Amino acid sequence: MVEEQIRARGVCDARILAAMREVPRHLFVPRDRWTEAYEDRPLPTAWGQTISQPYIVARMLELAELEPGQRVLEIGTGSGYQTALLSRLVREVCSVERIHALLEEARERLAVQGATDVRLLEADGTLGWREFAPYDRVVVAAAAPRVPEALKDQLGDRGILVIPVGGAAIQRLEVWRRTPVGGWQCSRHGECRFVPLLGRDAWREEQHPSQN
Repeated sequence: MVEEQIRARGVCDARILAAMREVPRHLFVPRDRWTEAYEDRPLPTAWGQTISQPYIVARMLELAELEPGQRVLEIGTGSGYQTALLSRLVREVCSVERIHALLEEARERLAVQGATDVRLLEADGTLGWREFAPYDRVVVAAAAPRVPEALKDQLGDRGILVIPVGGAAIQRLEVWRRTPVGGWQCSRHGECRFVPLLGRDAWREEQHPSQN
């Protein structure tokens, strides 16, 4: 998986490649999907959610420019696979998931993996997790039509936010950087496909345009 699907497609961060070798992806998918766990494609999990394809996970982590001393906010714990990878790459992970059953399953998997530097919260991910802000990085594992303002607000100086942006038909992977003068720089890195980010701040403008 790592050599043929990830390194061969241009992901070269040695720490990310090592983490993906160490974390057994099959333990984060349903047992009846174990034989497919190392294929380069998303797989269904529970409650209509998915585990992203290995390449796109690696690509997002590389775009986040992760360093060992950072605190990272992850939106969308899901199965816990990306959370487990993050726990090997940064100092602390604060991960938010809205579905209780998914979060509890992820908690058990992360415990088995020995991920002690992870905080988990059942909540609306579009609102972030203000208690431990500011964050050095924010990584979002679901797509919204725009970047929730709460996530930008909770990003620290020179922070980076990686998020899929778009609707059901077209989504693009975006990287938002907070500049030294308090502004933002945004770059796009190809099309992708994620489940929708649900919550109070994700689709508000789409649903109530007259209230803007």
